[in-house]
Amino acid sequence: MAFDAGMLACAVAEIRDTATGGRIEKIYQPERDEIVIQLRTLLGGRRILINAGSNNPRICYSALPKENPAVPPMFCLMLRKRLGGGKLVEIEQLGFERAVRLGFECRDEMGFECKKYLVAEVMGKYSNLIFLDADMKVISAHRPVDFTTSSRRQVLPGMKYELPPAQDKADPTTETESGFCEKYAAAGGELRADKYICNSYMGISAAVAREMVYRATRHTDTPVKYCDAGRLWKAFRQVFDAIATNSYQPTLVVMDGKPVEYSFISLTQYTGAELTEFDSASALLDAFYGERDRAQKVKQRASDILRLISNAQSRIARKLENQRGELAECEMGEQFKRQGDLITANMYAIERGSSEALLTDYAAQREDGTFEQCIVKLDPKLTPAANAQRLYKKYNKSKHARVELTQQIALGEAELEYLSTVLDALDRAETTDDLAEIRAELYESGYASRMKGYSAPKKPAHKIMKFTTDGGFTVLCGRNNTQNEYITHKLADKNDYWFHVKGRPGSHAVLVCDGEEPGDIDFTQAARIAALYSSASDGQNVAVDYTKVRSLKKTPGAKPGFVIYHTNWTAYVTPDADEAERLKSKK
Repeated sequence: MAFDAGMLACAVAEIRDTATGGRIEKIYQPERDEIVIQLRTLLGGRRILINAGSNNPRICYSALPKENPAVPPMFCLMLRKRLGGGKLVEIEQLGFERAVRLGFECRDEMGFECKKYLVAEVMGKYSNLIFLDADMKVISAHRPVDFTTSSRRQVLPGMKYELPPAQDKADPTTETESGFCEKYAAAGGELRADKYICNSYMGISAAVAREMVYRATRHTDTPVKYCDAGRLWKAFRQVFDAIATNSYQPTLVVMDGKPVEYSFISLTQYTGAELTEFDSASALLDAFYGERDRAQKVKQRASDILRLISNAQSRIARKLENQRGELAECEMGEQFKRQGDLITANMYAIERGSSEALLTDYAAQREDGTFEQCIVKLDPKLTPAANAQRLYKKYNKSKHARVELTQQIALGEAELEYLSTVLDALDRAETTDDLAEIRAELYESGYASRMKGYSAPKKPAHKIMKFTTDGGFTVLCGRNNTQNEYITHKLADKNDYWFHVKGRPGSHAVLVCDGEEPGDIDFTQAARIAALYSSASDGQNVAVDYTKVRSLKKTPGAKPGFVIYHTNWTAYVTPDADEAERLKSKK
């Protein structure tokens, strides 16, 4: 899954072929470790994404929408000042390292032509973005490296740029057959062949090393001693011949509907998975990282919401556990009443100061005419009459507690259900506006005391998702409980159709009829949309309830998005993300 040197070579070749000579239109920094350079080329607009983060470092074209901060960071402002209007004249991978240098022709502060370079090092936690002048001296770095950080290489303004310290590994692009076989013969016999390749040659990811071994032996875990050096060399050479001739096959591996691996070559080792080949490295990387980046960004920006909900769920769960235990004890109430009745009926037979008494139960007569005997515990400090009153009080207390506890448990379960709907909306949040709406919803639902420093902002306009079915009907879909409430009770007409996944958290979807009766395809697509934007989005044959909006009722005081309905139909559909994207309105 690593963005290795081979994948970088594939992405660089694509950018070099299509963007060289392109002029910079805009520079953005949507994330702390991410730069987007928008170019105008002969083939139209292109956006080069450079991610220098520790989690998903890469460089490629990207068509994914990015939300930019209101105030650009200082590094972004510096690049805009120095590179704005410049022309990309070269892009080069530095050896077989995971580093690439982009050269730009631009103008300095005096208006004279000059050359500047931007070096992207995509090396995991050591990733960096370094801006250089024409003499390869550092002007600025996204992450300055001083002597306290590294004693081997420093990256500071004014210093000459140097590549990261070389690893004790050979360059695979210059390896010969004799050199390969000689190194292979000296390797340990029990060492796995793919581990040997990763340990001996630079820039090769674990997936590519396994692929080489698989092509040579039809297994991925073959030890060195069982792998023929000649056959492994042939597989090794196939990969690097593809790099030398730019004959790439960008391939994505999908398991259980989720992308798990990718490479610049076909990964034939995954026999039980779905392999998808892409025309370009950029399309592949967008497919792999798109949802991953969105989820990671939401997780970072919504950490306070996640912490609040997690604490609330834990608190409510503990409270419910205690209340259910108390409710179980209330079942002893009838026993308390029976014991009080026994004391009252046998008052004459109880001696004061006794700690227990064997009493006759006149309500339980045996077949032979005798009555059952019961032992009742007593408080020796109380009279028999006081003991009876004590038990009657416990009976009355348990009777009232049962009613109150039943209500409190129902309220706790409803609150847990509400929090699960907020979490479901959080999973689908895409922008800071979506998160702001969720925070406002929690604030209005009584969680303000747990959101430190939060003050309710001015309510933004609802950005509701809109779709157009193949039959021409509009489908409205909420992103969170506040939007669900709005479209169901404000926008929808009483004759429109309302859809919601059955028995699970999810978005409300409304099929707008405008006085007409939709066709089967419209109902089906609306149900698929409701299933897709729910906690059952990965399922098949998902049950979706639908009914007329006029059949919905809202309980007074209920949380946002909660409705009651008793008359409905149920459709079973399989969510289709591609269809939803096709139907989504672009405005």
